[in-house]
Amino acid sequence: MIAQDYTRVKDYLNKTKLKSLDYVINPYVGCPHKCLYCYAAYMSSFSKHSEGWGDFIDVKCTNKKINTFKIKNKKVMISTVTDPYNYFEKEFCVTRKILEQLVNSEALISIVTKSDLILRDLDLLKQMKSVETALSICILDEDLKNKLEPSSPSVEQRIQTLKVLKSEGIKTICSISPIIPGLTDYEKIINMTKDYVDEYQFDKLDLRSSFKTKMFNFIKQEYSALIPLYDSIYNKKTSDYFEKIADDIINYCNKNNIKYNICYRN
Repeated sequence: MIAQDYTRVKDYLNKTKLKSLDYVINPYVGCPHKCLYCYAAYMSSFSKHSEGWGDFIDVKCTNKKINTFKIKNKKVMISTVTDPYNYFEKEFCVTRKILEQLVNSEALISIVTKSDLILRDLDLLKQMKSVETALSICILDEDLKNKLEPSSPSVEQRIQTLKVLKSEGIKTICSISPIIPGLTDYEKIINMTKDYVDEYQFDKLDLRSSFKTKMFNFIKQEYSALIPLYDSIYNKKTSDYFEKIADDIINYCNKNNIKYNICYRN
């Protein structure tokens, strides 16, 4: 049972320190996907909930309209610490109401999700001057996906969503993020999705705080042979693994004429 509440905010639009963006919009606080590796779990400490990350959702509400003049030619991402199309969006439609305000803006809109619910808003996306949609896929095996992302949409749903978005003329991105050491096979993901994807984005798995313990426990139980690798990356803080992965991605993508962005090297 997910604890639900409303939270009033001054503005949906927030300035960000992220290098590649100007503003972010997070329609919800919390995310029910319950991804074991979720970096946004630190947000629990800023909430009034006793429940852990993944077990609560706050629906943001405000009477203030988004200032579209302020974001003209600016990069705006929906979202960075929640999925804007988590399954509560079906009921509350906060993301849709936000898109209705942005539809005629001249902002550069990026939407990141794991959900096929984004297809509900195709009518708005097709009216936007500049919008790109990113579906996050870091695992292809459905059984493993269910262990790492227990309440998220299936991998097949995400691939089909990319296919529909592409066919409707919407720019598509496959976000291979996070790259989970020893488990993410980026070449297979690309091969399964390349016909529907305009660009690939890659980011590494960062582990800290309580979810570091959760991931280490999971790896110990399910993939014990990977423990030395995880110890090297996350305890000894060596960078060799992700640097080699980045070099391999560059070589593979250049060889196959694939557009890409390695976020952790920006």
